[in-house]
Amino acid sequence: MIPPGKLDPDRFLQKYWQKKPLLVRQAFPGFEPELRAEDVAGLACEEWADARLVTGSFPAHDWQVRYGPFEDDDFTRLQPEQWTLLVQDVEKHYPPLAALLEDFSFLPSWRIDDLMISVSGPGGSVGPHVDQYDVFLLQASGRKRWQVACVFDGQLLADCEISVLQQFESEQEWVLEAGDLLYLPPGVAHYGLALETGMTWSIGMRAHSAADLFQAFGEWLAAQPDEGGRYRDPYLARPGSTGEVDRAAIARFRGLLEQQTK
Repeated sequence: MIPPGKLDPDRFLQKYWQKKPLLVRQAFPGFEPELRAEDVAGLACEEWADARLVTGSFPAHDWQVRYGPFEDDDFTRLQPEQWTLLVQDVEKHYPPLAALLEDFSFLPSWRIDDLMISVSGPGGSVGPHVDQYDVFLLQASGRKRWQVACVFDGQLLADCEISVLQQFESEQEWVLEAGDLLYLPPGVAHYGLALETGMTWSIGMRAHSAADLFQAFGEWLAAQPDEGGRYRDPYLARPGSTGEVDRAAIARFRGLLEQQTK
């Protein structure tokens, strides 16, 4: 497949991937979303949907978060401005949208996590924040202003249900319209603000932490018949201190782990 905006895959991966932001104007010319805002709201009312409704603004920091499933009345009672509805894994609940992900097949398929759809009223936002994974932000309808910064104060707002930066100063900004695509690498602060009612479709990448990998490995070992073997110390020497885990014990633990990773 040809990647969005007819970019050369090698050029994109070498120059931009996990290096710097890239705006592609009309990456999807004449883009017409298969789901309307009303459809996304309907998904957010389902029991299985992972949905959030965020209200508030920056720099007022009057953020409030509600979690789905929602009722129709939750949306009819919304104020006309400063709200955002987010629904995760939309392509899993509406399979035709999986075809959109094929346009990103220049990336390994296992790296693509999900398609999240956000619907915002004017002034809607989730505040300036930082993601630890790559993301492609496709403007599906309406206009949205994106501001980004590669150098920033990473201190988060205290006692807030969403991860919002206390302070944010933009280094670059763009207004995206339907069909425009913005790529952001991990660790870049960004702040999106809806200028009018519209939708943003976010294609997020899967980026496991070392803790995730060790946890998954431990769960896999626990499911094995022998649980990956057991700690043994047939030549145990008396410890210098009863509560000490000495160097020899640490070496035996390390050896047990190394046996499972060969």
